[in-house]
Amino acid sequence: MQLYNTLSAREREKLIEEAGKDRLTISFYKYAHIGNPQILRNHLFINWHEMDVLGRIYVAYEGVNAQLSVPADNFSAFKEHLDSISFLENVRLNIAVEQDNKSFLKLKVKIRGKIVADGLSDDTFDVTNKGVHVGAEKFNELIEDPDTVLVDMRNHYESEIGHFKNAVTPDVDTFRDSLDIIENDLKEHKEDKKLVMYCTGGIRCEKASAYYKHKGFKNVFQLEGGIIEYTRQVKAQNLENKFLGKNFVFDHRRSERISEDVISNCHQCGKPCDTHVNCANEACHLLFIQCEECAKAMNECCSLECKEVHALPYEEQKRLRKGKHASNKIFKKGRSEVLKYKR
Repeated sequence: MQLYNTLSAREREKLIEEAGKDRLTISFYKYAHIGNPQILRNHLFINWHEMDVLGRIYVAYEGVNAQLSVPADNFSAFKEHLDSISFLENVRLNIAVEQDNKSFLKLKVKIRGKIVADGLSDDTFDVTNKGVHVGAEKFNELIEDPDTVLVDMRNHYESEIGHFKNAVTPDVDTFRDSLDIIENDLKEHKEDKKLVMYCTGGIRCEKASAYYKHKGFKNVFQLEGGIIEYTRQVKAQNLENKFLGKNFVFDHRRSERISEDVISNCHQCGKPCDTHVNCANEACHLLFIQCEECAKAMNECCSLECKEVHALPYEEQKRLRKGKHASNKIFKKGRSEVLKYKR
């Protein structure tokens, strides 16, 4: 069989609609020492393709990172297959707070140098020597402790629409940018402060917890399962929710609402808004926050220039894009001179 996706997103979307079955959006990760990522990659693709699993999965020497969608009636078979792989047995599965049958439309299992890019080349750093995992109840206690420093390990466009109260939210574009910044800011508190970190599902703060232990921090904690698992535990245990706003997610949904607080603003008019969109001009595709009024006025574009291009016949748009390198704005999510109200 072909060990890669052969259907377009539109073709897959049609098949999902015709099937009329519920799907579950799930994420998981596991740091482990993997001898041959290519063999594992092929094994996962062959088995998950048969179960109609869709999603984005990265395999590396340091472990596996998976965000996927599985038919609800295939979940037991999927879980059984995971448990058949020794280092993935009983791995924690983060079930999405809000379900969408079309959260993923292709199955992509890719080999990566690392499952979380960190820019590090230190052979003495052991990513499996992680910090202390804490659940929602203990986390709530820790972040009220005056000796705790709470750090959001996500990027600026994620924390902008939602974060825990009193969290440090580094203004960074990538995970690797945050590592040195946080270490430098907290270097005087390696022994006297509790360093508590969180992220979407736990994968980034787990690597960060191991990194800061490696750098000499004595009291390092991470939120088990990230914001996704925190939200589940808060509801199940009737705990106080200390997260404000939305949780940014990396699929077609873009976010899950955790609280009714709207803590960000439309990047074009400044009114309260926390809806991320991509610029409708495919040559731009900039990720930014846009309210319904601005979306209507700007034809779902980030600028007047993009609005003019988007109004052209599709073939003319393709001609203008031909041979041109993708705009750097694609990779600078939420950062552009045209966004007047971007903080």
